Order: sequence, then C-alpha cells, then structure tokens
Amino acid sequence: MGSWLFLFLVGLFLAASVSGVGSRNVTYDGRSLIIDGQHKILFSGSIHYPRSTPQMWPSLIAKAKAGGLDVIETLVFWNLHEPQPEQFDFSGQRDIVRFIKEIQAQGLYACIRIGPFIQGEWSYGGLPFWLHDIPGIVYRSDNEPFKYQMKKFVSKIVNMMKAEKLYASQGGPIILSQIENEYGMVEAAFRDKGPPYLRWAAEMAVGLQTGVPWVMCKQNNAPDPVINACNGRRCGETFPGPNSPNKPAIWTENWTSFYQVYGDEPDIRSAEDIAFHVALFIAKKGSYVNYYMYHGGTNFGRTAAAYVLTSYYDQAPLDEYGLFRQPKWGHLKELHAAIKLCLNPMLSGVYTTMALGKSQEAFVYRGNSVDCAAFLVNNDTRKTVVVTFQDSLYEMPPKSISILPDCKTVAFNTAKVSTQYNTRAVETSKKLDSIVKWEEYKETIPTFEDTSLRANMLLEHMNTTKDNSDYLWYNFRFQNDFSDAEYVLNVTSSAHVLHAFVNGSFVGSTHGSFKTKTPILESKITLNKGTNYISLLSGMAGLPDSGAYLERRVAGINTVRVKGEHEIKDFTRYSWGYQVGLLGEKLQVYTDSGSNKVKWNTYGSSTHQRLTWYRTLFDAPAGKDPVTLNLESMGKGEAWINGQSIGRYWVSFLTPKGIPSQTRYNVPRSFLKRTDNLLVILEEENGYPLGISIDTISITKVCGHVSESHLPPVISWQGQNKTEHNNSKKHHGRRPKVQLQCPPGRNISRILFASYGNPTGDCENYAIGSCHSFTSLPTIEEACMGKRICTIPVWRKKFGNDPCPGIPKTLLVDAQCT
Repeated sequence: MGSWLFLFLVGLFLAASVSGVGSRNVTYDGRSLIIDGQHKILFSGSIHYPRSTPQMWPSLIAKAKAGGLDVIETLVFWNLHEPQPEQFDFSGQRDIVRFIKEIQAQGLYACIRIGPFIQGEWSYGGLPFWLHDIPGIVYRSDNEPFKYQMKKFVSKIVNMMKAEKLYASQGGPIILSQIENEYGMVEAAFRDKGPPYLRWAAEMAVGLQTGVPWVMCKQNNAPDPVINACNGRRCGETFPGPNSPNKPAIWTENWTSFYQVYGDEPDIRSAEDIAFHVALFIAKKGSYVNYYMYHGGTNFGRTAAAYVLTSYYDQAPLDEYGLFRQPKWGHLKELHAAIKLCLNPMLSGVYTTMALGKSQEAFVYRGNSVDCAAFLVNNDTRKTVVVTFQDSLYEMPPKSISILPDCKTVAFNTAKVSTQYNTRAVETSKKLDSIVKWEEYKETIPTFEDTSLRANMLLEHMNTTKDNSDYLWYNFRFQNDFSDAEYVLNVTSSAHVLHAFVNGSFVGSTHGSFKTKTPILESKITLNKGTNYISLLSGMAGLPDSGAYLERRVAGINTVRVKGEHEIKDFTRYSWGYQVGLLGEKLQVYTDSGSNKVKWNTYGSSTHQRLTWYRTLFDAPAGKDPVTLNLESMGKGEAWINGQSIGRYWVSFLTPKGIPSQTRYNVPRSFLKRTDNLLVILEEENGYPLGISIDTISITKVCGHVSESHLPPVISWQGQNKTEHNNSKKHHGRRPKVQLQCPPGRNISRILFASYGNPTGDCENYAIGSCHSFTSLPTIEEACMGKRICTIPVWRKKFGNDPCPGIPKTLLVDAQCT
C-alpha cells in the first residue's frame, strides 16, 4: 500500500472517530421523532436500574424487547449517585452506564430522564438532602444556589454519557433526554421565580449539546426546542397537544397501574384499558408512548418516598420479580404489533377523521392507492355497537378500538384479549420457625443523660437526622411531686410514626397515613414521684417526594403535654436531648462484622420489648425462581439479608379490607449465598419472627379464554385478507386461538379444565356451560401435555363436531405448569 493511500485511510478513520462511528441523527417534526431521516412511532417502557439488580437487567430488557418495545426509559437518581457533596457512587445497582450499555447490546433505544428532581415515589424526589443545608437555597426556582448545584449534576451525567459515547449522536442508544419533571404542577406556586427557572432549565439542558432532543413532561409551556410531553392514564383524551406545530405528541408516563401506599388497596388497571388509551393516543397522531412502569421493581433500603410500599408497580407488564404479568404483557405486545402493521400510511399518509355514530369515530391514514390504515373508536362504555366504515359493518365491544391495517380487516381490538392469563404461586422453601435458630438484641431506649445533642426546643426531624436514619429520639426528664398519680401523655407530631416510652417502658404508639398527616398520641401513664424520663421515638417511612418548596417541609414532634389531676405541663419549650437513629443502626448489627459488636440473646429469653432486633441464618432455596421473605407475622420495621436492606416493611398497617398492603418482600438471588445467609430484622412493634418463611415465586398456571368472535393472533395477519370481508370461510391460520406457554424450565403437566362450547365464568372462576364438547379434554391433552407451548384453534373441526349448532363457541383451557 502506498504511503499516500495509508495516510488517506488513517485520515478517514480519525475523521470517523471524531464524528462518532455509526452516529445517528435524531431530530423531530410535528409528526414524530426522526432517526436517520426516518419518522418513528416508538413504544417505550420504564425500567429503573436501582429498583432491580444488574443481574436482572438483561432479562428485564429482553422481555421488554420481546413485548414489542423499542425504547427503555429510566429516571436518574441524584441522591443515589451523590449522597454527599462531590462524593459520587455509580457502583452496583447505581451503575447507569452498565444499564444503558445493556440496552444498547440488546438493540433498543434509551431515554434518560435526568430531572434531576424526579419525584418517582423516590425519597425526597431524588434530591440529596444535603441541598437543604446550602444557605439561601430554594429548590426548583430561579435561585442561584439551586441552579448551580442542578447544572453541576446534570452536566456530570451528560458528560458521563458522552464519555461512554452513549448518545445516538455518538452511535449510542440514547435518543431522548428529559430535564425537570412535572414542573407545570408547581410552577405557579413560585410566582415570578417559576417562569425564569423553567426557561433557564431548558436553555441549560440544550446548551449541553447532547445531539438528541430534550423533553419536559406535564409542561405545556415547555420552551423551544424542548418538547412538551404528557403524563397520565388518558393522554389520548387529556393531552392538549404539542405547544408548537413542529413538535411531536409524546406520552412520557402511561401509568400501567398506580403506586401504592401503606394502608391503601392496590389500584389495578386492566390490559384492555391500557390498550384503549394507547391506541387512541396513536390514532390521534401520537408517536411515542412510554409505559410507567413496564417493570416497577423494589424500593430497596430507605429509598421509598413517604408511606410508599417497598414493592413498586407490581401490577406492571413485568411484575416486581420480573415475571410476565399476563394478560397485560401479551395484550400490549399484540397492540404494538398491530400498530406497526400501520406504519407506512401513518407516517407518510394523509390524516382524516370521521364520525361513525354518536359516540363512535374513525381516524384514517391514507397513503398511496394501496396504503391505508384506520382506527375505529367506540367511546360508549356500556354498549356493543355495529358501525359502518367504507361500506362494511364492524361490531365493536364497549369502550374499544379496532385497528385495521388495510382499512378493511380488523387485526386487533383493544377489548378482546386473546393472550393467556397466568397465576403467580408461592411455595414455602423454608420455615424459620425454630426457636433455637433465632437470637434477639433489644434496642437501648435512651434517656436524657444518654444524649449529647441538646436544645431548649423541639427540633425538626428531617433537618436533624439529615436523612441518615428514619428515626429521631426526643428525650426529656422532669420532676413529679405527686405519688401514684395517673396522667395523660399528649403528643402531636408531623412525622409518620411515634412510639412513646416512660421510664423505659412502652406506653403507646400512633402513626399517620398518606392522607392523614398529623398523628396524635394520647396515652394514660403512671409517673414516679421524683425524676421521670420520657423518650419519644419519631419515625419517618420515607421523605416527601413532591410539592413546591420541598425544602420547607417539616416533620417531627410538635407539642408535648403531660396532663394530670393537679396541672397540665407543656414541655414543648423545654430542655430536650436528641439521638439520631438507633444504636443498632449505628453499630450496623445487620452486617456480619457489626452483628458481633453486641450481645445477642436466645429468642424469648426475656420479656418482649418494642424495638427489638432479630437474627438467624438460612440457606438459599434451590433453583432459579425468585425468592421472597414472607413477613406476614411481623409488624413494622426493616429487613436486611447479608447486610443489604431489602426495604421497609409495615405489615401491621391494614387496608380498608383489613389486610396488609404487603407481606412478601423481594430478595434478589444476587443478594444470596448458597448457605448461611444472615437475616436481620428490626421490629418496632410486636412481630413474631418464628412465623417468617423463605418462599419462592413462580408461574404455575396458564389459562386461555378465547371465543369465535376474538381475533387471530396479530402475527398471523398477512396484510389484506384475500377473502371477502363478510365471507364466513376463513383460512386456518387466521382463526382465533388459545395459546398457552409455560415459563422456561416448565411444561404443561395437567389440564385442570377444558371446555369447547359456552363455558361460564373466566380464567379465575369457571364451569361447564349448557354447551360442551366431550372431546374437549382429550383434544387439549393431546395438543398440550408435556409441552411448554401449545396452540389450539377455536374451531369445531378441531374438536370433531359442533356440540351445539347455532350457539357461538368459546374455548377455555386452564393448565398447570410443572
């Protein structure tokens, strides 16, 4: 090779290195994001890296991709990465670079929502608490101290992504970034300091030159060129639209259920409802939908916001453990596939709408003479209707959308679920019911003399603990001149939990709720004649995560009075001694090394005390199924395994139906050793550790419930139907089908129920109806037994005959996976 040619090729290589090999050009217009010149309709799912583990990331991302997603979206957690000023941590579950690279390795795009205020049901909205101590700071306002810190962190994240070449402009997967989060909900509270901050945040973000667009959600006045996006459940109905004709319609949070707080019932959203609103948003020229959450995961440690459960969005398409939540996952997969059949006319055709009835309408995209796609919408929530579209009749269930990729044939209807249902089962691996294997350590109840922090007033809880603990002890002593007198201790608090001790003995407890912010304690107490010690433990179940002027929020004890027959003493302004956190926390008794710093006693060797630590050892369950800690017998506290906190528990906080909000707590397999795992429990109340068990979670049953009126799987849709629309003769491949699939490593071992006819009920509660083919069970057993996957068409010839001519047929199959 000549030297000139060699130098020429080296020059080309260096030029390519500077510009980024494989770089993508990401822009947008009024239709959609544009990647390398191609308009895109994108489906995204939120998976938060710290709410799972690095060992789980590949599987979660692969399952999201298999579900038809194009993008993985994550928040960025400032207080996790910078717990103290300039002390950064990107290790383990915090390794956002590794997470983004895993997304890239699986061929998906990424969206990072930097915030850095994120809310997200994350403690303090993701803001590090040390911001609180910066003089003159006002969060999320036109305030120089806050803007300085915010810009520094956002720049840190952006530069880290750039250094790893993770932006699409560098050949990486990141096609979208977000600055701020739902600021439109609080902007007005900041008056004249709100709009300038908003403009500054947009300019600051764009000025970092990532080469990809920025978005702001719930921010209808997002400054150009930042895209305003929608959050909520019904953005197809509620979103006012882009604030510029040159911006696309983007939905950054489509809530797949809703986060749950202690004391509340779960808020379950159906697959049909999610699919309806996604289809409606896309029908109205929406181009990007993100499911929040696609996998919720776990609020490990003390990361959950005030009263928020440790389990997060367990009702998402992938549950807390990463298992498929069916039919949600499968129904949305079918939806994505149906919409992607429509891409050509949707991205290049002419858009029109037309009324089909009082509560019915059509959204139509026409391209060339061949390309046409239509979304037929029935907004009536009560009635099935028949609509006429292009001289053909279409029957539509209540509140549903039919997708016609060729403007003729229905490929998908949002209300018709053909995907299987599954059942999550729990198996007890080990009962920890042996008294001899449990030990206990009673937390020290401090007195005024034990404290070194003193003040002649009641200190605010959060500013005193600096978020280093959930707990703050308030201690005082006083002289009582009367003997054998009964008194009432009255305490008001703005913390979440309050435990009261008089002279070392427990006298009462109370707590607030997500809606009731100020618990009040009134307890009858007996005082000694002479010196008395009162110790009040203020507790937080997470810090607040939202609202204007977050830095001004307060918690802790507000007033303390002792009422007696002779007088009422107000100790609100008194000499108080304080202790941040529990002694067991300070000594880290939940770790191997810290556990040896205190004397543990045999379980039950002395009188029970509130605030007791328990420890035991256990072996990991065999196999690969997800592991949970069943704490149904406990009250309130926190649990650690091998030194890693699996989160707060609050089993004693019952819902209106009288059941705990959460009893099982996720233990990632990566937290476990094969044998001798150290389990340490901090119990605040009267929990019974001998009732704890180590369980595994798995999918043990799959069920299909499909009628003749259901649609064939979208994968079988091959474009325009070759038969006339009203011709009853259909190709075998285009028939409705029951499709059953056991998890990997399991096969169908038993058919629990099978009926081709008109079975009553659904997959949770079923029975044979008036019409039933007696070949149902042998036909299904022949097709499915011993297999991991089987497919059965809803077709009379499959079952040998028509058991009841003239009656619409349904096939319901429930099968066990072993």
